[in-house]
Amino acid sequence: MHEPILSIRGLTKTYTNGPRALDSVDLDIKPGEIFALLGPNGAGKTTLIGAVCGLVRPTGGTITAFGQDLSKDWRKARARIGLVPQELATDMFETVWRAVTYSRGLFGKASDPVMIEHILRSLSLWDKRDAQIRALSGGMKRRVLIAKALAHEPELLFLDEPTAGVDVELRKDMWQQIAALKERGVTIILTTHYIEEAEEMADRVGIIQAGRIRMVDEKRAMMERLGTTEAVIDLAAPLAALPEALAGFALELSQGGTRLTYRGGNGEGKGRAEVAQLAQALTRAGIGFTSLDIHDSSLEDIFVGLLGEKQGEAA
Repeated sequence: MHEPILSIRGLTKTYTNGPRALDSVDLDIKPGEIFALLGPNGAGKTTLIGAVCGLVRPTGGTITAFGQDLSKDWRKARARIGLVPQELATDMFETVWRAVTYSRGLFGKASDPVMIEHILRSLSLWDKRDAQIRALSGGMKRRVLIAKALAHEPELLFLDEPTAGVDVELRKDMWQQIAALKERGVTIILTTHYIEEAEEMADRVGIIQAGRIRMVDEKRAMMERLGTTEAVIDLAAPLAALPEALAGFALELSQGGTRLTYRGGNGEGKGRAEVAQLAQALTRAGIGFTSLDIHDSSLEDIFVGLLGEKQGEAA
């Protein structure tokens, strides 16, 4: 078992006369993984990244990266961390080439034009290397931020809402870029409120709300544990009540006895197997049906369900 590349314990951030942005956060990040931190706006995602990257001073807790306590040896560890912020924090009159080269120098790395060219080509920015950043499209500007973050060859890369405001085609293109970084051995933490981004890319998913980590799990395990299969069956003739032959299934009778709704299993196969057994049981019992519609819960269903449950508890 590898040591975590990043270990966070009891991390708290309370702003003066303001809310508690982080509330005793514990989190371990494994080397080489893509970890997606999911949460609504204001959940604490950007504050958490800022604390690790030295942009936010925590109120309490510890952060260890590469085995080093960031509060004691911040500069050395930070040189191995890259950050792609949400906001376009760069000189708009600078050329792409100069901006990315300057970012490399900021971390004390020797000039390496071959490395910079490789980064720009991998992000489809090579043809724009002499363009001023202000002249680029929004998607291209975001690629420049990624190039700047990669210029000093970080081992741990933070992507804060990396595809916010870009179109679907560019978003999928950037997913490919992120997957390529993982192939090169870079550990990636991305924050997002695009569920499909986490579902497409992440090895593990963490859900954060109101400064607290609600859940962290392997993506597949989370869907197995919390996912459900729902089947809606429209019957050929109404039932007055559920017959004994269907007693073993999680069923609800509605629409005047003409609709059966099944909820159970999980989104990874068990529920679908039970629906197949249910269809056979209906046939054996002589109960005809006109349609059968199956839906497996997605990560979005789980996310919305968890947050809705939490808000219900707080109400």
